Amino acid sequence: MTDAMSNARSDGTPSTAKVVPLPAKAPERLVGVGFRCWLAGLATGDIKCWEDAWNSFSGMLGPEQAKALLLDLSKFVRAVKANAQRNIEVSPTGCRSFCRDECLAISIIAACQHNERQALTASAAALIGSDDIGDTLNGAQALATALRQANQLLCPESVCPATCALRAQRRRLM
Repeated sequence: MTDAMSNARSDGTPSTAKVVPLPAKAPERLVGVGFRCWLAGLATGDIKCWEDAWNSFSGMLGPEQAKALLLDLSKFVRAVKANAQRNIEVSPTGCRSFCRDECLAISIIAACQHNERQALTASAAALIGSDDIGDTLNGAQALATALRQANQLLCPESVCPATCALRAQRRRLM
């Protein structure tokens, strides 16, 4: 996480050459920002990170749906963190772009929703740095299903092709 944050300019925003513009689609934004905030909260113990996730989800979906979705988000992020064989990087809170790992998390959830098994397994393996992806996939499927039930369907274009996920380097996407 510190590597991603060290790529930030002096004003706290990351260099634009190393990030992907924040998609305008709300479901992708929920997953990316939720992943970022929850992972940052686990890393720092700062409750403000989780409050930021809550505010994003409840502001868009209302408190009842947000509560259920954040539980599934938490399970997914905890599975990623527990199984990661590498440092998972996220952009700073408030960043208007997604880094590689945030894009892979979005891709995993989109692949679950669109039954893109090859891209799903490749994205999960690329994110955690291991082929032992079972727990991560279980967490992802639960979140993808909950999002679908809340009418938050990610676009098929948000699925990173399997070859893209496998070839992606650890640096931020350009």
